[in-house]
Amino acid sequence: MNLESQMQVQKNIEILKRDLPTLFKRDISYDIYTQDILFRDPVNKFKGKLNYRIIYWTLRFHGQLFFTQISFDLHDVSQSEENIILGKWTVRGILRLPWKPHLFFNGYSTYKLNRDGLIYEHIDTWDRKPSKILQQFFLKNQVDLFK
Repeated sequence: MNLESQMQVQKNIEILKRDLPTLFKRDISYDIYTQDILFRDPVNKFKGKLNYRIIYWTLRFHGQLFFTQISFDLHDVSQSEENIILGKWTVRGILRLPWKPHLFFNGYSTYKLNRDGLIYEHIDTWDRKPSKILQQFFLKNQVDLFK
């Protein structure tokens, strides 16, 4: 990786550190991603920057619609290999239901970089299956994750 690409990697890390903690509140920066970015998580898979923008809009929309509180706690973002950035995080939320169920899961994002240092692939891995995460919606008497 040349100096320009390495500088782009550092820029990516700084932007991810700035954008990710507030992704449920405001839009992220898209200039660090390629036009044909591939995104995959346990429930979605698509390609293209427009679809990538839509998934972030959907996260914000559903976050405000379905949750009284929701947060994306970013624990670390670092370059784990020459062309890979790894972000570790936790999502916590309280659903707008009478029994106020809590959502909680950990995960990590793997961002793969092209030779120019731009992100061409974003893969999210969760610490449990989506069905286990959804089961949290039906639990009562949970510990308050925001205290």
